Amino acid sequence: MNVELQIHDSTSPDARFLGWVPSPCRIRVTDPSGTTGPSVNLQITGNTAAGGGQVVLRTGTTGAFATKITVAVPTNGATVPFFAAGRFGQPSSSNGDVSIEVSDRANLIISVPVMVRIRKNANLLSTAERDRFVSAFGKLNDQGKGRFRDFRDMHVAVSLSQAHGAPGFLPWHRSYLLDLERDLQAIDQSVSLPYWRFDQPAPNIFTADFFGTADQNGTVQFSATNPLQFWRTDGQLGVIRRPKFPTSTAPPNLLNEAQTLALGGTFKSFRQMEGNPHGSAHVSFVGSIDNPATAPKDPLFFLLHCNVDRLWAKWQRKFARFDLAVPASFDEIATSRPGHKLSDTMWPWNGVTGHTRPPTAPGGPMSASPCVTAPGPQPRVEDMLDYQGEIASASELGFDYDDALFV
Repeated sequence: MNVELQIHDSTSPDARFLGWVPSPCRIRVTDPSGTTGPSVNLQITGNTAAGGGQVVLRTGTTGAFATKITVAVPTNGATVPFFAAGRFGQPSSSNGDVSIEVSDRANLIISVPVMVRIRKNANLLSTAERDRFVSAFGKLNDQGKGRFRDFRDMHVAVSLSQAHGAPGFLPWHRSYLLDLERDLQAIDQSVSLPYWRFDQPAPNIFTADFFGTADQNGTVQFSATNPLQFWRTDGQLGVIRRPKFPTSTAPPNLLNEAQTLALGGTFKSFRQMEGNPHGSAHVSFVGSIDNPATAPKDPLFFLLHCNVDRLWAKWQRKFARFDLAVPASFDEIATSRPGHKLSDTMWPWNGVTGHTRPPTAPGGPMSASPCVTAPGPQPRVEDMLDYQGEIASASELGFDYDDALFV
């Protein structure tokens, strides 16, 4: 007997990535040799390598997860659905460190390697995780010649009205990070965008092997093996970033996580975090990162904003703010300029230029994912709210945070 497993309803290895959100899977018998009835009972189990991620399973769209399930599969080739997810708190550290296995109880029939791929705290990454990330980021930049140029050009002075100072600040940057992350994963599928939790000490980030150490002039130094030593933007080699705080500590005067989540239960109150802690984290350095028009020249910008997005995700979970039909989930003010209302498509992914939009639209449509269909090539503001598919499963964007549970 031969069996086929589909992850995200796909047989492609590119789709074998799980998060906290239940992913649709299918199983079917492709060769019934040795079977005697119209169906066969098969056991599906998650098998974890030492230190790897863990997978849990269930047969339906609701109900409790288990480490193993048994399903009756027709021998005529028809598929049977089931669902798989990463066990919360136990993500993978490398691609394929957990597998979904099928047996007839006596014999293993098929084993499909998967990864529980989650956005993690950058300060806690393993050496291998860190090195894979900086390698992918270095390739994306390619000494100033790579795809990263588009991401730099998306966040310049002429485009700041699309991304800042209005309700679309958080949705726009969520889209921006997602597009970047998908391009990093096109280079290395095991990579996810980590976050700099700036309300806690993060000394492991500010090392020569990761995001560099600064000399007294703010010139960031990298180790000889760090691909970021070749970082180039705007025709200039290197990164200028001088911290105003000891990098063995957290920056002072930032709202911590609890204070940020306590800003209020409405989006209008919560988006005050654009000033503090977001803006305060930016200006805790001297260099390109302290100016919105130049901040993406420093790759640290993306870890900073990943934490901003994580805080929004945790606020959404705390107050159940995923549903765009609930007024408190978003602050759609009458004076919002284009790009800041729920139904607006967002620049530059919509390709709209001129008049109330910037003169150019770098980067093209949103990069696609082999695991999920949302948000589509031209994301709208509203597409960024239900990122885990809490309200509609088709809205899932394909990322999760290590400490933001899907329920």
